[in-house]
Amino acid sequence: MKTRRTTFLLIGGAAVIAVISFLHYYLIFDLSIILPRSTPLTREILDQSLALGTQFMLNNQKPEGSFNYQYDWIQKKQIEGDNQVRQAGAMWGIALIYHDQPTPQVGMAVEKAMAFFEKHSELTPAGARYIAYPNASTGKTGTVALCALAYIDYLRAAERNISEERFLHHRRRLDEFLQFLLDARTEENLWHRNYRISDGQPFGKNMPYFDGESLLVLVKSAKYMGRSDLKQVIFDTAEAGYRRNIRDALQEDRDSWITKGYYQWSSMAFFELATSGWQDTEKYGDYVLELADWMIDVHKTLRRTRNTGYAYEGIIHAYELAVQRKETERVRKYARVIDIGLGKLTSWQVGSPTANRFIRRHPTGDPLAVGGVQDHRKKAPLRIDATQHQMHAVILARRYVYK
Repeated sequence: MKTRRTTFLLIGGAAVIAVISFLHYYLIFDLSIILPRSTPLTREILDQSLALGTQFMLNNQKPEGSFNYQYDWIQKKQIEGDNQVRQAGAMWGIALIYHDQPTPQVGMAVEKAMAFFEKHSELTPAGARYIAYPNASTGKTGTVALCALAYIDYLRAAERNISEERFLHHRRRLDEFLQFLLDARTEENLWHRNYRISDGQPFGKNMPYFDGESLLVLVKSAKYMGRSDLKQVIFDTAEAGYRRNIRDALQEDRDSWITKGYYQWSSMAFFELATSGWQDTEKYGDYVLELADWMIDVHKTLRRTRNTGYAYEGIIHAYELAVQRKETERVRKYARVIDIGLGKLTSWQVGSPTANRFIRRHPTGDPLAVGGVQDHRKKAPLRIDATQHQMHAVILARRYVYK
């Protein structure tokens, strides 16, 4: 009897351990074994999502070139409010779509957005350009950085599609924005978060979002726009950003909001550095992988209830580096997270064939709604930046994962 009881306990204990291990393995990723599983992602689903998101961005561009900021598609009304950084981010989003698929319609939207921001820009006495956003009391460094990113990615694809005169005009504007970012650095090789609208004078402590956005501008300018003179500044600001916004921030708080803000921007910048072919840049690839592991295992992106499209702008770059380095376990881990997480977010897109129950219960053909992505699975407002970040993630997933 004692032997049988011992055997039973051993078998039962082994079963409990197996269940705990199973739950631990999955729950570090997500609650997907408890909640309904989203449809597995495919290239076709992503192509449809990008087409829908592109149409949403175009339909929500105002005649003057900026975008509807937030739309309640159930109530069919615009929600008051605006954000200069996210407006510039929407322009970058359109430029990224153009870079992926350079169609005349999207190109016209980019040109219209650029005209809006150029109209609302000024020059410093030194000739650097900054944005004087309408009705803003102060400027945000991130606004300038995202405008510069839009110029970079548009010009990379538009050279054969626009006149030489137009190309050179945009190139001059990009160099003026770059000069502003160079002038807006702090003594610690990070970036002031604000500047005065009156004269462009920078002030204020650094902001992790703006540190990452500005670093990405410098790296892409050097790598794709011939600005090799920026290399030393890039290395200095990359190391300063890593120390302050990742290493020191995580020592203070292992799930730091500072690192979360810096996350996708630095991941994209470090990826560009790691794949630049420049000397001594392999460590930046290490940073990308470490950040992806942090986003998944510590920040637990798949458990978040708000839209986390930004996370995949970093994780997908980590996936590509893991593939290049033949790190099989990381490739599997990141692929699973991308499939679950981006698949879930795709079900939050109005008009998606994989739309969730909340969206299916409210069928609509509203052109201001179709293609927009909710910030929450059961909440109607469609904010322009949520769709912009998610469409960039979709572009990256199509480029690197679902080829």
